[in-house]
Amino acid sequence: MAAVMEPQPSQQSETPQVEEDFPLKFCTVCASNQNRSMEAHLVLSLAKYPVISFGTGSAVRLPGPSIDKPNIYSFNSTTYDEMFQELKAKDQRLYTANGLLNMLDRNRHIKACPERWQDWKVGVPRLEANGAVGGGVGDGVKEGVVDVVITCEERCWDAVLDDLTNRNSPLNKLVHVINVDIKDNHEEAIVGGRGIRDLADMLTAAAKEERGKAAAEGRGFERGSVDARVPEVLSKWQEKWPQLPALWSVAYF
Repeated sequence: MAAVMEPQPSQQSETPQVEEDFPLKFCTVCASNQNRSMEAHLVLSLAKYPVISFGTGSAVRLPGPSIDKPNIYSFNSTTYDEMFQELKAKDQRLYTANGLLNMLDRNRHIKACPERWQDWKVGVPRLEANGAVGGGVGDGVKEGVVDVVITCEERCWDAVLDDLTNRNSPLNKLVHVINVDIKDNHEEAIVGGRGIRDLADMLTAAAKEERGKAAAEGRGFERGSVDARVPEVLSKWQEKWPQLPALWSVAYF
């Protein structure tokens, strides 16, 4: 099986803290890159994980004054700050009460705007703080690829896998695609974010354990050993978080 994490022996003397921490790189995905993926993005960033986030929908849809009148915005161009200012001007009381202004205020301090997964240029360095209010949170993914994609809804998981298949694996780099099913409301997003952080911690612990085994046995670290541990880790995680049903597959960038 292909690798999850690329060792960097040439950097050991320069950045020993990276070798010690052994951080995996993550991507979180929901429909509109607003609620669930951004809560998880924030939690992982605060835990010092390299992370980026996307949405898979055709447009960004936020609740409006009625169910048939949503607020619709474009991915990749309309900023979270612009959405925040517009909804505040439209009806501050309504959008404060339903949590949208609080959500958008959080998001605009993480990165500039919601982004669409299908438009992601894989392999291009990502600096998440660019354009964010106050400088942003975290450093993004400088390598332009991730080890684990975590979606928050099964239809998003399907969309990610379909898109990766359609890209024809130009980099031939394996990626684990895990769906953690989270209801799309603010309360469940907070719970889901905690669960995703725990999953990231467990996957990272397994990666560090495999590297430790290789060092103790005097052999080279094989990244495939980490890939082989993912189903086991996910099974243990699911026992801890039964309220967050999970799916898993592998694909290639």
